[in-house]
Amino acid sequence: MASRLYNVTVDCRDPRELARFWSAVLDYKVTYDDGEEVAIETVDEVGPALLFLRAPDSKVVKNRIHFDLAPDDHDAEVERATGLGATRVDIGQHEDEEVTWVVMADPEGNEFCILTPRQD
Repeated sequence: MASRLYNVTVDCRDPRELARFWSAVLDYKVTYDDGEEVAIETVDEVGPALLFLRAPDSKVVKNRIHFDLAPDDHDAEVERATGLGATRVDIGQHEDEEVTWVVMADPEGNEFCILTPRQD
């Protein structure tokens, strides 16, 4: 029997604030909140949830895991994410002229990428 991905867990200082940010970016809904941990899921509750857990330590180095977002409109999504509290970050990607994505950080500094629109 194989396992299935149930949720992705993110350690953070402020679970409610980070859940608010990611639920707005992904159009998810909060499905659990006890202050120490907050879960968000798709509106239809299909697919893995994101679980934000309070952790006392701060982020120190580049994430080893990050989210890649595939928007319909790349520039509009970068602008929208910025308006929600994300910031652009440079982790060395600007050295490569072939880079077609934008690296951003959520309000606690966790990197994520906004890709160019995918051709299905």
